[in-house]
Amino acid sequence: MKLRALLLAGLCVAGGQARAGLFSDDEAREQIRQVESRVSKLEEADKQLEDANKQQSEANKQQTRSMLDLQTQIEAQNAELRSLRGQNEELLHNLQDAEKRQKDFYIDLDTRLRHFESAEAATLAAPPAPSPDKAADAAEADNPAVENRAYEAAYKLFKAGDHQKAIEAFQEFLKKFPESVHVPNAHYEMGSAFFALKDYKNALTSYQLLTSKYSFSPKTPGAMLSVADCQQELNDAVSAKKTLRQIIAKYPGSGAADEARKRLTALK
Repeated sequence: MKLRALLLAGLCVAGGQARAGLFSDDEAREQIRQVESRVSKLEEADKQLEDANKQQSEANKQQTRSMLDLQTQIEAQNAELRSLRGQNEELLHNLQDAEKRQKDFYIDLDTRLRHFESAEAATLAAPPAPSPDKAADAAEADNPAVENRAYEAAYKLFKAGDHQKAIEAFQEFLKKFPESVHVPNAHYEMGSAFFALKDYKNALTSYQLLTSKYSFSPKTPGAMLSVADCQQELNDAVSAKKTLRQIIAKYPGSGAADEARKRLTALK
């Protein structure tokens, strides 16, 4: 507006000079038209510049809002990631504690089983004198070397493929040495021998006895896989799937759990 006033003042001066006879009327009119044209162009340019400034300001505001929104999303994702990492570390710690407790429990139970008969003899009254045959059996049961030889003999029959004799040998072993540390393994091998003979019902019984009474045994995860095998052979797919899911829940991260997942996928 100041520029327009100055230009109009100039026009007045020019008009006065024209009237004074310095310029002709045509020249004065031409100068006025030129000045007005320049004023119009300057005003238009000023308006365009103002519009451009407004657009740039709005664009800057929009960019700022976008950057703030992006920063908020990044901070939220970082917070969620930290939370997930914390949960993962806690789960890993709990799993390690559970594995350690299971191992300690097995070692403790193994020790107590080995000394069970001697501890019982020390705390209970002495029984009546056994007959010679019973005394011999009791002496064998108290002899770790005899116990180990009996188990190894049955196991050799199994490895040699003589499954029926292996079953009989394991049954005799369990009768003579019911408190032996080899009992879980004997049930497992006996179940495998029944399975090899396609006697899936007795195999299932042996495996389930192991998993229910000796869940602390390292053989238990493998025995549960064999339970699922028997259930499949007996056309009980529902129970087989249930057993496989139990393996995954009880022994996450183990080789048995990985195998159970593969079998579940195959059964679907």
